[in-house]
Amino acid sequence: MKIFSWNVNGLRSVIKKGEFTKFVDKYRPDILCLQETRARRGQVIINLPEYHEFWNSAERAGYSGTAIFVKRGLRFGSVSNVLYDFPTRLANRYCLYDDEFGDLSREGRVLTIELDGFFLVNVYTPNSKPDLSRLELRTNQWDPAFRDYVSELSRRKPVIFCGDLNVAAQEIDLARPKENKGKHGFTTEERMSFATFLDAGFVDTFRTFHPDKEAAYTWWTNWSRARERNIGWRIDYFLASTDLVKEISAAEIHAEQMGSDHCPISIQLRN
Repeated sequence: MKIFSWNVNGLRSVIKKGEFTKFVDKYRPDILCLQETRARRGQVIINLPEYHEFWNSAERAGYSGTAIFVKRGLRFGSVSNVLYDFPTRLANRYCLYDDEFGDLSREGRVLTIELDGFFLVNVYTPNSKPDLSRLELRTNQWDPAFRDYVSELSRRKPVIFCGDLNVAAQEIDLARPKENKGKHGFTTEERMSFATFLDAGFVDTFRTFHPDKEAAYTWWTNWSRARERNIGWRIDYFLASTDLVKEISAAEIHAEQMGSDHCPISIQLRN
């Protein structure tokens, strides 16, 4: 089974460019998780009858949102349950509601499907903003809530979660670590917060297969020909429960796929 994740930075734009069809035709994913769709289902024309579609769109038009496409007749089992956002009790516990930028509980940032062997969680993590005005919310509220959520799921069956986590975990994960130290996406707080997921029993699948690979990035700024020069960041991930890692046979970054400021990433499962 091949599972892909891609922050499309506006699905309608990627479709208009012809890159979405090109991507699906080339890779034929069994499951595709999208972040930052910026659209509701009825606003997007997609001709993929061979896939079931699950959408969690933001209430605010043209903003955030996630979606999961699952190939019909998947031999690993059908989707038995779909969960939207955090459970209310977690949203309440960590006060994941309005701040000056919006209401995190209404932005369609978390979408979960349950399959026979595992839960698959698609997440679009809020960034801490260039002035770090959302850093405390990100590291003291969102990340703990999400960690509690995936940990609770993992007590029922193994978990894979994927998406744009908006953090470069290690210096190897961005082209210019010294220049970006302390900036949003590479603060000590965000990196330590990411490490708590590893401590909770989840594994960064890409680093499992490519522990020392440099210049492996998933996002590039649109300025200064950054993508052409490969001056990027790895901020998109697949993390998996430790007991599921043995079933993962590959984890890759597909930097050749255009259409967004992010590129797709993937894992492949044996069973």
